[in-house]
Amino acid sequence: MSTENLPQSPEQPTRKPRVAVVFGGRSSEHGISVVTAGAVLSAIDRTKYDVLPIGITQDGRWALTADEPERMAIVDRKQPSVEQLAESGEGGVVLPVDPASREVVYNEPGSVPKALGEVDVVFPMLHGPYGEDGTLQGLLELSGVPYVGSGVLASAVGQDKDYMKRVFTSFGLKVGPYVVIRPREWQQDEAAARKKIVDFAGEHGWPLFVKPARAGSSFGITKVDDLSGLDEAIEEAQRHDPKIIVEALLRGREIECGVLEFEDGPRASVPAEIPPVQSHAFYDFEAKYIDAADGIVPAPLTEEQTAEVRRLAVEAFDAASCEGLVRADFFLTEDGEFVINEINTMPGFTPISMYPRMWRETGVGYAELVDRLIQAALRRSTGLR
Repeated sequence: MSTENLPQSPEQPTRKPRVAVVFGGRSSEHGISVVTAGAVLSAIDRTKYDVLPIGITQDGRWALTADEPERMAIVDRKQPSVEQLAESGEGGVVLPVDPASREVVYNEPGSVPKALGEVDVVFPMLHGPYGEDGTLQGLLELSGVPYVGSGVLASAVGQDKDYMKRVFTSFGLKVGPYVVIRPREWQQDEAAARKKIVDFAGEHGWPLFVKPARAGSSFGITKVDDLSGLDEAIEEAQRHDPKIIVEALLRGREIECGVLEFEDGPRASVPAEIPPVQSHAFYDFEAKYIDAADGIVPAPLTEEQTAEVRRLAVEAFDAASCEGLVRADFFLTEDGEFVINEINTMPGFTPISMYPRMWRETGVGYAELVDRLIQAALRRSTGLR
């Protein structure tokens, strides 16, 4: 029987991919994560994607939030919070635990759970522990939901400055002198742990930088000029992380480079230079986000130096098995050698942040950058890859 003259069923409209933008979190970088998410929400092409904003409060509750990027900005030097944006003080968003389903549910005490629809990809705008460090990535792997950025291993390596440097060294990348004090060392014998740092200073000289080993945005970092400031610096670092890292001063220029995953693999942006900030001891959180210290983009380097730092940035990206995006931070020492300081697997991502600025100068604007990251995540599967 011919079907030629039978009425044809109308084609079903294609559903737009749904992007859950997850932000906030339990780390000390909660506020800047909210600011970053506001910029991303403003940039996502709503004709191309549906968007679901999900905020994680400082006590770890997953909250449904208003899609109002204008409320997610630093005002009068005060950072926003998820608590200010949450639609309810008690309700919680629940991700699927079954990889066969991507249905997100909203629960509120005394009410019937509400289905929020399927999520095709998560854009995790979390900085620091409990989000950027592989914990959220592991949850999304279990849920079978694709996500922007690096996987569990690369995220964990990128968060822990100790193991990050070990990985880089194993791949032949040069790192500066450092020493690590683990929680057990400090708990068992404070005097021996402190002596370990003093001996390090005796070998490499003052000043030293005392840092939390697993924090970002320069929180908890102190430049220590002599022995008198050491105990206070250790205490400040341990407020953010019981594991601390102490680094020797590297004299030279601070150079950054962005890496972005394209269809044919990772590529590096033009580099930027972070000049000394006169009103700050170093490039700390206030300089980055509150006072908006200017970086120089592109960095005034020779063609050979520019090519070398871009090559090294991609090499660092590959060494840590990164995906999506990375900002790689280097020192260009006085003898002309690039020394890698660290990578950031979810770098500052506001429009004034260095990562988007470097890519804008390379020819990829902010909205295109966001779109490329979402598309890269949609191309990848979860699980082993």
